Amino acid sequence: MQTATQRTKIALFSGISLKNAAKAGPFLKWAGGKSELLPEIEKRLPRSFNTYWEPFIGGGALYFRLSPVAAVISDANEELINCYQIVRDKVEELIVRLKKHSNNKEHFLRIRRQQPWQLEPVDRAARFIYLNKTCYNGLFRVNQRGEFNVPFGRYENPRISDENGLKECSRSLRAAEILCRDFRHLLYKVKPGDFVYFDPPYSPLSKTSSFTAYSEAPFDQREQKALKQVFGALHDRGCYLMLSNSDTEFTRKLYQKFHIEAVQASRAINCRADRRGKISELIITNY
Repeated sequence: MQTATQRTKIALFSGISLKNAAKAGPFLKWAGGKSELLPEIEKRLPRSFNTYWEPFIGGGALYFRLSPVAAVISDANEELINCYQIVRDKVEELIVRLKKHSNNKEHFLRIRRQQPWQLEPVDRAARFIYLNKTCYNGLFRVNQRGEFNVPFGRYENPRISDENGLKECSRSLRAAEILCRDFRHLLYKVKPGDFVYFDPPYSPLSKTSSFTAYSEAPFDQREQKALKQVFGALHDRGCYLMLSNSDTEFTRKLYQKFHIEAVQASRAINCRADRRGKISELIITNY
């Protein structure tokens, strides 16, 4: 008799469209989200694997598309991880809280001024989703004090509470262990035959284009190099690895020993409208 894991592998990799694998999709708008790049990622997935790992979960587009039966998702962003945990464990309470929020600037500024660590976890998650849906461009950006500082977005009718979507995400997330950790924790946990998808804050295309302020600590070149060391160690362990990053000389040189492919990706989040659109990105694999 086939195990649940084996059945999932067959469904995902025997020619059945991944678009029908799960109904859940990202409930957050996230800078660098992979919804647009999913067709290119799907072409390059390993044919089978054990546990799925995603240490920069962000909007979770690939996780929700795969809907794996065994997964560990993580991020260093405490607000993001609390939100995922609440969507998984207390989605009904979360929906009730979200319905109390309104789309007006005065309310937005009042909620933005709140200190999230002073809130109960469900209220903290509702605040996070509300700000994501109503702030400018759906950005998550904090200053050096960890304070959210994105302005009001002025959308006419943002979907603050997507009740059905959140419930689908909750069901999908029940298969996942959700941790607030940085990528280095993978060295102690991932086993041979597991699949890890890395989607870190991208290496900047220029000195003025860096956007890494997802937490108080920037994800700079030192962190990019540390990530490559983890990638190499997991490769030696016998894991399946895929990484997305910007198409720069720095990234290409860093991963030159691995399989590098350039793909065209749409980018909607940029402070300048004329810099949104198709750009070259890299998908790096070790298989």
